[in-house]
Amino acid sequence: MSEVNGNPLVKDEKKPKVKVERKEGEPTAAFKGASWAALVIGVSAYLIGLFNAGMELNEKGYYFAVLVFGLYAAVSLQKAVRDKEEDIPVSGIYYGLSWFAVIIAISLMAIGLYNAGSIILSEKGFYGMSFVLSLFAAITIQKNIRDTQVAKERG
Repeated sequence: MSEVNGNPLVKDEKKPKVKVERKEGEPTAAFKGASWAALVIGVSAYLIGLFNAGMELNEKGYYFAVLVFGLYAAVSLQKAVRDKEEDIPVSGIYYGLSWFAVIIAISLMAIGLYNAGSIILSEKGFYGMSFVLSLFAAITIQKNIRDTQVAKERG
């Protein structure tokens, strides 16, 4: 019997899995991981595509700036909407500017892709989809962070 216990390949006892305690309302680790993976994949794909694109440097700078602006605007909007929903004071100007910034970022991307004569249609779709994936992932990560913080505050 001691030989069986000493052999790591032979399991004679079933040990119960340790369940990770989550606070009520806290997102699962899988959802948090999927959100981060979506952001990394979206931003990486966008930037790799931009790096390999045959466009001029000023065009690359435009699309990079639109991505950064869009990510910031999306996180800012998520925060403003969430604060307002939770009765945390949000000034009307900040709330309006958050919506305006997201609309402008998406419009700048759409207008830029529509008018880009040097980019083929499949590349336009690639940039559009990776941009939208990145914005969605940024919103989701912000939500996860906020939900985790609220769950921990509840105790």
